Amino acid sequence: MELVLPKEYGYVALVLVFYCFLNFWMAAQVGRARKRFKVPYPTLYASESENKEAKLFNCVQRGHQNSLEMMPVFFMLMILGGLRHPCTCAVLGLLYTVTRFFYFKGYSTGDPQNRLTIGKYGFLALLGLMVSTISFGVSLLLS
Repeated sequence: MELVLPKEYGYVALVLVFYCFLNFWMAAQVGRARKRFKVPYPTLYASESENKEAKLFNCVQRGHQNSLEMMPVFFMLMILGGLRHPCTCAVLGLLYTVTRFFYFKGYSTGDPQNRLTIGKYGFLALLGLMVSTISFGVSLLLS
């Protein structure tokens, strides 16, 4: 079996790298929050009994952690769905990346509900990526 990637698959690759930059930026925000709220490594989450601003730090940390948890799913759907629908997946991936930024910014306010203002639309992008990946899988089975 020979795999020939469409020229437009380059958009998929670029969106994945763009998400990596977003991830690095979120990690830097967690690092700044560690200094600001005095949460040393290797502590993953601050304890409210030891730190009066634990919730603020934990919201920054959780925003990044949730993005890390979703990253393998996002990458897998982008890589596979993009083989059949590269432009659609690139647009959906860009939408997902932008909504992840707002998800993180909203979460970082200290009110977890703020993550959903724009961030909730990222799940629509993931749903579209799932449909694209299903289409890819079905096309392989029918060829």
